[in-house]
Amino acid sequence: MDPVGTGRLRGFRAPGADPAERTDPAEHPDPTDRGDSAAAPASPDLGDTPYAGDREDFPYAGEVMTIGKAPPRRSRRTPKPERQHPPQKVGRTTTRDRVARTASWRWTIAATAALVVAMAVITTLAFKLGSSTTAPAADAASTPAPTPSTATPLPVPVLYQQVAPSVVMITTTKGSLGSGVIVNDSGLVLTAHHVISGGGRISILFADGTKATAKVAATNPKSDIATLMPAKLPEVVVPAVLGGGIAVGSDVVAIGNPLGLRDSTTTGVVSGLGRTTKTTSGGTLSGLIQFDAAVNPGSSGGPLLNAQGLVVGVVVSIADPGKDDAFAGIGFAVPIGTALAGGDGDEGPGNRGPQL
Repeated sequence: MDPVGTGRLRGFRAPGADPAERTDPAEHPDPTDRGDSAAAPASPDLGDTPYAGDREDFPYAGEVMTIGKAPPRRSRRTPKPERQHPPQKVGRTTTRDRVARTASWRWTIAATAALVVAMAVITTLAFKLGSSTTAPAADAASTPAPTPSTATPLPVPVLYQQVAPSVVMITTTKGSLGSGVIVNDSGLVLTAHHVISGGGRISILFADGTKATAKVAATNPKSDIATLMPAKLPEVVVPAVLGGGIAVGSDVVAIGNPLGLRDSTTTGVVSGLGRTTKTTSGGTLSGLIQFDAAVNPGSSGGPLLNAQGLVVGVVVSIADPGKDDAFAGIGFAVPIGTALAGGDGDEGPGNRGPQL
């Protein structure tokens, strides 16, 4: 018998399990029966089927079950708690940070102190070396020393503008014509000795148009070099920069007054070094620079420049195979080192190269 009352739990019992609940189909006909000859199959006899309401035997006791639906699953997985990061400390300095900062400042101070000490040692050594190497004071020389040439070549127009203010025209009352170059701030003019060796009053025309008479300061007939001191100087004196050595194949520029054409400029190369030529008086000039820049009468005494605009020689003569004072493609210049060697004080005519 199925328990009744409060002791009966809700559940479900298979149909036909309780004999008392079985009905006769004849006494209670099925409303859905339409008189078909085939009877519905009888329900199987389940016998004494235990009740589904037993809580100990059925885990879902006390809950209404629906036929054809699976009981809901209960998840046994425990949700993992969200990982919480410890709160960051804002505005607080740990002991490790303080130690790191202290060490950094110590290293900085130590490096600065080492740098200061090194600079002091270097300064002391430099001072001692400078004191121990005492160079004798040089007296004011009458002629300047040559300056080493730089490696940067200048375009010829720039070179001309730089040196042309230093070039002068020289004439004498005896009809001599030549060129010269200012070599120091006092206005000393370097020229060829044969330009002024014929005598007469010497006149100088500067680049700015200033005219002045001049006296012979020194001569060296053996090298055909003379220096002149003007009686009057222009408002602005522009001395040329004197250079050093020269090499075969180097570019050169000659500036002078050929045939009275002021500040004429020609270019060429060094064709040879250590050349020797004869003078009209039977003497010789040796150690000359051979070049192929065009020069003519009136160019003698003018500067021969290198590609940096430095004076490397003084034009003194040309090769004249036709004896007509015409340029044959070979000119000669006294190296600037020889020209600055000084004269012997002789103001006589001496040896003369070809008149230019």
